[in-house]
Amino acid sequence: MSSKEKVIALGFFDGVHLGHAALLRRTAEEAAARGVASAVFTFDRVPKEVVTGIPCPLINSPEDRRDLIRRLYGIQEVIMVPFDQEMMTTSWQDYITEILVKRHHAVHLVAGHDHHFGHKNQGSPELLAQKCAELGLGCDIIPKVEVGGITVSSTYIRRLVELGQIDRANRFLGHPHVLTQEVRHGRRIGHTIGIPTVNLAVPPHVLVPSHGVYATRVVLPDGAGYAAVTNVGTRPTVNNGSDITVEAWLLDFDGDLYGQTVRVEFYHHIRDEVRFDSLDALKAQITADADTTRRYFAAQP
Repeated sequence: MSSKEKVIALGFFDGVHLGHAALLRRTAEEAAARGVASAVFTFDRVPKEVVTGIPCPLINSPEDRRDLIRRLYGIQEVIMVPFDQEMMTTSWQDYITEILVKRHHAVHLVAGHDHHFGHKNQGSPELLAQKCAELGLGCDIIPKVEVGGITVSSTYIRRLVELGQIDRANRFLGHPHVLTQEVRHGRRIGHTIGIPTVNLAVPPHVLVPSHGVYATRVVLPDGAGYAAVTNVGTRPTVNNGSDITVEAWLLDFDGDLYGQTVRVEFYHHIRDEVRFDSLDALKAQITADADTTRRYFAAQP
């Protein structure tokens, strides 16, 4: 266990949205000023899901959450712990003193205006600030962030993603909605019509945008990015099953990505998913979707 002192941001950080950005920027700034490590303390799954037993689909997989926190905000360490019996039964006081200070060497804590923690969520931002003052720790409570008069929250963004309102979701996220997964074999129908695609499975408990076709960017392991037409859904023209797949056709790319991990960044909803009478009709539509995608990216500043 590192004994290095840390400035630690607290929260679940699903979506890593503009509200979280304010916390993460403050954490990085304070850590740099103190010459210590910047960190996030978070859980592998939503505490509410463990307590209630009701599954809560998330905007991001744990891996994407970790990547966004590090890549976008330069946080050095993401401490992602299991939300288990110990976490569920630890009092809010012990959560600060035993876990954050003794175990993880916090010297300064940063939390949002609505952050609750500890047994039965009894810890509040006010209590956190009081306890930090008592222990001689630094503390910042970050006020809510609004976009167009609406408070930025993971709950609101989840709804936008589910509705396929990706352009709007991205305004609240502050970055494109992402899905990072390993490319797996599809049914290779795309190859037969001259449109090879990469297929990604959606991990359990992760939301996919509503079924439809999106203008996306696919980022490869080497960091190269390609505009892509991405279909989310059950591929009704070529597949009678109900499995949800994310299938991207990378424009201007030639190569085999099977077994590699790629990041799909969703930018714009082009159309709903529809069933075509023939593969020729499907091909004509996808070609039109490619033109729409190129135009979309060409128009971006």
